[in-house]
Amino acid sequence: MKILVCISNVPDTTSKINFTGDNKEFDKNGVQYVINPWDEYALTRAIELKEAKGGSVTVLNVGEADTEPNIRKALAIGADDAIRVNAHPKDAFFVAQQITAIAKEGGYDMILMGKESIDYNGFQVHNMVGEMMGIPSVTPAFKLDMVDDSTARLEREIEGGKEVVEVKLPFVASAQQPMCEPRIPNMRGIMTARTKPLKVVAPVGGEAMSEYVSYSKPEKKSGVKLIDADNAGELIKLLRNEAKVL
Repeated sequence: MKILVCISNVPDTTSKINFTGDNKEFDKNGVQYVINPWDEYALTRAIELKEAKGGSVTVLNVGEADTEPNIRKALAIGADDAIRVNAHPKDAFFVAQQITAIAKEGGYDMILMGKESIDYNGFQVHNMVGEMMGIPSVTPAFKLDMVDDSTARLEREIEGGKEVVEVKLPFVASAQQPMCEPRIPNMRGIMTARTKPLKVVAPVGGEAMSEYVSYSKPEKKSGVKLIDADNAGELIKLLRNEAKVL
């Protein structure tokens, strides 16, 4: 069984976020990058399936050379090899095009990724890949098991409950908690990751379907106002006129 796991390179949630002077680009200065946390669920579950059923796990990233430390981390966690599409991830459609090209060429049985990236929260790529490849896409899944060598069973959240889906290989799925407990690399994994194959390929196409016009930070929260317990009228006035929740 060949599994392709797609990972994104995203800012650490503890990083201070800034934008360029014209607010048209993200300012990378001083920002620490990590593997997208949702993708770590997909990666760990893929490794668990490989250990249980055999096969291989390939990590795919669409990004420039500065993403390679986190690709090596994925290899240290347990992936067998990696592919980096040497391009800036322009938008979800562009990324989906790259994943589709690699997946078709490699003949993978399963294409896994996180439900979304924590920087843009788009929730788009997995469904686009499924559509481009003409195969099922199950999103977002919180459980993934193999029924037999050609069928997987997934559980996903729906409004008011959960849905259990059985799907034939190949398919696309996006992962979320509690699919598994994400792994951290051990020393042996870190050492072996240095010699595992990391192939760099040129992008295909180049078309992007969207453009980021500008970025902005959320408005700063106003100070807390304390109202005397006996002054219900003032509280109602503030809730109606300032908070606008009444």
